[in-house]
Amino acid sequence: MRVTHSARPLDGLRVIELGQLLAGPFTTTILGYFGAEVIKVEPPGGDPIRGWREVRDGTSLWYRSLGRNKKSVTLDLKSPRGRELALRLLDDADVLVENFRPGAMEAWGMGPDVVRQRNPRLIYTRISGYGQNGPYSDKPGYASVTEGFGGFRYINGEPGKPPVRPNISLGDTLSAIHAALGVALAVIQRHRDDSGQTIDVALYESVFNLMEGMVPEFDGAGVVREPAGTTITGIVPTNTYTCRDGKHVIIGGNGDSIFRRLMTVAGRPDMAENPAMAQNPGRIVHQAEIDAALSDWCQRHAAAEVIAQLEAARVPVGPIYSVADMLADPHYQARGLFERVEIDGKPLKIPAIMPRLENTPGRTEWPGGSIGSHNEEILQGLLSLSEEDLAGLRAEGVIT
Repeated sequence: MRVTHSARPLDGLRVIELGQLLAGPFTTTILGYFGAEVIKVEPPGGDPIRGWREVRDGTSLWYRSLGRNKKSVTLDLKSPRGRELALRLLDDADVLVENFRPGAMEAWGMGPDVVRQRNPRLIYTRISGYGQNGPYSDKPGYASVTEGFGGFRYINGEPGKPPVRPNISLGDTLSAIHAALGVALAVIQRHRDDSGQTIDVALYESVFNLMEGMVPEFDGAGVVREPAGTTITGIVPTNTYTCRDGKHVIIGGNGDSIFRRLMTVAGRPDMAENPAMAQNPGRIVHQAEIDAALSDWCQRHAAAEVIAQLEAARVPVGPIYSVADMLADPHYQARGLFERVEIDGKPLKIPAIMPRLENTPGRTEWPGGSIGSHNEEILQGLLSLSEEDLAGLRAEGVIT
């Protein structure tokens, strides 16, 4: 049963999630966290992500977070009856989120033109690798591939070495955030003209949005930004340094006054007062010398000592955290970044979802549940199917 709490900004918004894995489902996780009623339509076998990575009691721990606040309904969209019922769900929905390959929804008779004839106010949200049109729209587009095509992998790594992949599905998550933003913008517009619209989110374009400074640099100056390892091109010093105890710290000393304080603490007043290093253009010229001095200083101190001394001098500095470090950190705890849920009586921590809203914050009401756990509530309560109808659908394999 739905628990009554304070209002959230998307209360009353009904969202139908079609698709699977990450980009589409994380979009609706965000929307559901901030109040939307999310009906997740899964194939009878369930979303494959239910079986990915660490699995406990038959369901992945990841899915308990990704599936939070969602009502799971099973429908086989490859069957005419499954598509008919999905269309009926869309008749009274505010938002559709789908992340099938371009053309799949049209082939099923569920494309935007068909659906919005039935429901003109529907916000039809589409997520794909390369977008709904253009010469590459038919290409398969997993996040790993689109992170390269979107420019991120080119600059991520050490000079002269193969590009590095971060151990998360960055392209999917970025696309979900873009899609959720698109839904919010479309909802605002619908308040003005009472009509829906189509949102077209491409994974590579979501990655490309992070590259915004590189385009004018290339077009205006012919400069191609290259990988720079643990530094960032054209800003000095900002780097990762190894400390005496083998731990790493990140130091950002690129402000002019910050640089002076940093080098004074590091025992290099000569650099702190050197006119050639007083501003960033000069520090770029002397980057190797500056980094060598900071590296030498860090190697003579434990990470905690480096952090304490630089924080006392108001220099931006910090450790590199694992997830275990996050859970143990008092600031993470004070900011409420972990929410506790129970799965069959067993506790589990899942992350809170940002942004943080003062008056209408989001929340987790229940963790991701079992496949088809809301079939009766939705198919009987919302679509008015009978017990006999559900039994027939199960016999046909349309639902579980």
